Amino acid sequence: LFSPEHGFAAAASDGEHVASQIDPRTGLMIHSLYGATMKPTPDMFDGLDLVVCDLQDIGVRYYTYAWTVTYMLEAAGAAGIPVMVLDRPNPLGDWIDGQLLDMAYASMVGRAPIPIQHGLTLGELAKLFNTKWNPTPAELTVIPCDGYRCGMTWEETGLPFVPTSPAMPHLSTVQHYPGACLVEGTNLSEGRGTALPFEIVGAPFIDSDKLIERLNTMNFIGTGFRPHSFKPTASKFAGEVCHGIQVHRMNKYFRPLLVWIAVISAIRHLYPDQFEWKPSHFDRLAGSSKLRQQIDAGESADVIIASWADDLAQFQALRREVLIYG
Repeated sequence: LFSPEHGFAAAASDGEHVASQIDPRTGLMIHSLYGATMKPTPDMFDGLDLVVCDLQDIGVRYYTYAWTVTYMLEAAGAAGIPVMVLDRPNPLGDWIDGQLLDMAYASMVGRAPIPIQHGLTLGELAKLFNTKWNPTPAELTVIPCDGYRCGMTWEETGLPFVPTSPAMPHLSTVQHYPGACLVEGTNLSEGRGTALPFEIVGAPFIDSDKLIERLNTMNFIGTGFRPHSFKPTASKFAGEVCHGIQVHRMNKYFRPLLVWIAVISAIRHLYPDQFEWKPSHFDRLAGSSKLRQQIDAGESADVIIASWADDLAQFQALRREVLIYG
């Protein structure tokens, strides 16, 4: 058995290194790929004829499960071990958004030049990585999802959403995550330590009404804002009362990157003396330093989004080469 970030039971906190251990049910060794190593070592393949990857990804470049699969493809290719991916639907459908990763900023939250919201299933992303960026391509088989069609929403699949990790408890969390995760790269609380991670943002110094007044002038489609105060039990401002907002996805036209970039930018310019970047982390998430510089320069979210158009068109052409579902 192999386990990604959060461990085999998906119970460990984000970023927590997990040790390899014996599975109590089967007696098998669980090799952690988020601990002493991120990439399988040759001895982990001893006695194996095939590696089967059965993971629910969420369709966002920051989420580490897909990159664990790419490390597996690299190691298995070098070892001559075939890999089979049991595909799962992308909860965010086929929409693509966000700047491409500059490979100078590659990390465990991005190992290939793809956009933040890539619109691929895990099987399709595995195919793309294996053919374009794996130095020793593995023998890869993808078992398609039965009855799935390109562009289906999660609701249309009829499947219940099972939390994929401790801070990804709801489908609504996933729907905000492409934009809201960028808050991690600031001194603002992204709601970790509350029941609404990645759906709220706040800090002790924010005036909720003032922030909402500014955001409402932007007339976002499919988006609602309401004042929200909370006290995180963990992470940033643990035990302190934070004031801020809850962002509501009102319909399918909600665009998380557009909205959350606007939220971060509004707080950055309303509270220039209190707001702080965590620049290295923000830039790794964004894919380069460009987005942070655009926000600092006061560029609107609309202008920032428009600056991605050429790169997204190029990626769309690349993406078509690996589509399984039409």
